[in-house]
Amino acid sequence: MWQNPQSLQSLSSSYQILQPPPWLLQRHPQIQAISKPISKHNCRLSRRDIAIRTGCSSLLLLWTHTIEPFCPSKAWADDDPSNSDQTEGSLKNNGCNDRNPTKRAFLDVSIDGEPVGRIVIGLYGAEVPIGTTRFSKLVSGSAGISYRRKEFVKIMPNYIQHGGLRSYGVDVELAKNTGSELAADSLLKEWERVNEECSGTKNLAKSVSIVVRDPSKPPPKIKLVARKGKLEIDQEEIGVDPNGSEFVITTRDSPELDASSLVIGKVLDGMDVVERIAGVKTVQENTSSPYFRVAKLIGDKRAVVAERGFNRPYGKIVVTNCGLID
Repeated sequence: MWQNPQSLQSLSSSYQILQPPPWLLQRHPQIQAISKPISKHNCRLSRRDIAIRTGCSSLLLLWTHTIEPFCPSKAWADDDPSNSDQTEGSLKNNGCNDRNPTKRAFLDVSIDGEPVGRIVIGLYGAEVPIGTTRFSKLVSGSAGISYRRKEFVKIMPNYIQHGGLRSYGVDVELAKNTGSELAADSLLKEWERVNEECSGTKNLAKSVSIVVRDPSKPPPKIKLVARKGKLEIDQEEIGVDPNGSEFVITTRDSPELDASSLVIGKVLDGMDVVERIAGVKTVQENTSSPYFRVAKLIGDKRAVVAERGFNRPYGKIVVTNCGLID
């Protein structure tokens, strides 16, 4: 019956008694300790190994129906509720989210002229000093310009976005008078450092982040330009890079923001105000339109302008007052 008795003997000598996991016994008390010949190597012997070593289909059938179901498998691991909780917790802990705020800031918000409340934000000054310093200066007004009378410009399912300061005109002039800069270069370096040090989702619910880059920005448009009687290849930038003053507040976990935003703090109080802002009606997206897709693909400026209007609130959501809390 056995074609290879020696292989069968070596195979059987590597078996031991297996006890079902405690959580399985608690869930199904009718299951008692099972005494079955199970491999010491976590049942890594495959059906193919059994068939080759023994040459017996009967033993293969016995392995499949009586031994294999009691092997520690992925199905048991997936069914274990404690295992899933540990996995979820490890993913969040890997994102360096156990930070303690070092200072607090506040934003008073109104919708269409009606005050709706205050948002209190805790800032991570120890972990992201460059980002928190930039935000603190813009909140307190020490940068020569602040978020006062500036609007929230985008409402997405998972977050709301403030428009920040303009990269031209009066905002830039006021910032220059105090020696402040409106650029995201230093913030971008800090964002790269945080991404290297921390894994997992950074933008969890209630997070506050500064927008440091635009991953959806199209590449420069190549064109021929006549200069001094000669044709030269030139690049035309499509869109504008963030200036490091726009920020977002998440209402839910938003891993899509990890590619563009630097987390600088979290909401300590006033999430009801954030939820009320998130409930304002917005301009409907039209990204599924074939005309928009073609225009976006070829780098048409009209597509960039149209995209800025998507998800904009119909109501006027303004920061009426802001500052630091001692």
